[in-house]
Amino acid sequence: MMNIDLTGKNALVCGSSRGIGKATAMQLADMGANVTLVSRNVEQLGSVMNELDHTKGQKHDFFAADFSDAADLQKKAMALAATKTIHILINNTGGPAGGPANKAGVNEFTSAFNNHLICNHVLVQTFMEGMKKDNYGRIINVISTSVKQPLDGLGVSNTIRGAVANWSKTLANELGAFGVTVNNVLPGATLTGRLQEIIEAKAQKTGKSVDSIQEQMKSAVPMKRFAQPEEIAAAIAFLASPAASYINGINVPVDGGRTKSL
Repeated sequence: MMNIDLTGKNALVCGSSRGIGKATAMQLADMGANVTLVSRNVEQLGSVMNELDHTKGQKHDFFAADFSDAADLQKKAMALAATKTIHILINNTGGPAGGPANKAGVNEFTSAFNNHLICNHVLVQTFMEGMKKDNYGRIINVISTSVKQPLDGLGVSNTIRGAVANWSKTLANELGAFGVTVNNVLPGATLTGRLQEIIEAKAQKTGKSVDSIQEQMKSAVPMKRFAQPEEIAAAIAFLASPAASYINGINVPVDGGRTKSL
């Protein structure tokens, strides 16, 4: 029988107040994990925590953090690590603003690098010793299909996501011997606030209607629809489970087949 039971495991889910992060937190809790929620919005975090499954005796908590301040994030993560071992780390941060790479300011690249790679790294360094000690670690980075095929109009995101992907592969090589796996989930177009922002920006730039932009984007997907956040969360949750113990150092597109490469 496939083992996806996470009873007794502690998970930290970034960006968990909404969208893919929230759906992932809900799924991990359903599988028995104790979940720590992280995002900037305290009220939304409290609301999500009340929705999490408690039927297996789980103990959930949360803390607010702004990923533009890596030092503050590190301080709060270290305080958490002093109280419990985090076995499952879901790095999930909202993407940078759109626009072509050649028009982006240097500060846009450095800000995105800090918010994504540096903050991910801070969390890994904070929690990896506990994972190694328990011989169980799952580091899952929610990034983008742009690491396989750059997306038009997302110059900064394409660049930074690529850096995160290569950082992840390097960590997978370094930590695998300790029972710690590192994998990336690459969502396609998913019904989240981020997607709505991208659609509205394209509509404004082109003068087309939001509906026409949506249909154009759906037509590029073989399944002819957007993903639900829960569909991305299902892939993340599987990689977090004991069943995925020998899956390490890979990119997993969950995009309905949109990416034109294997």
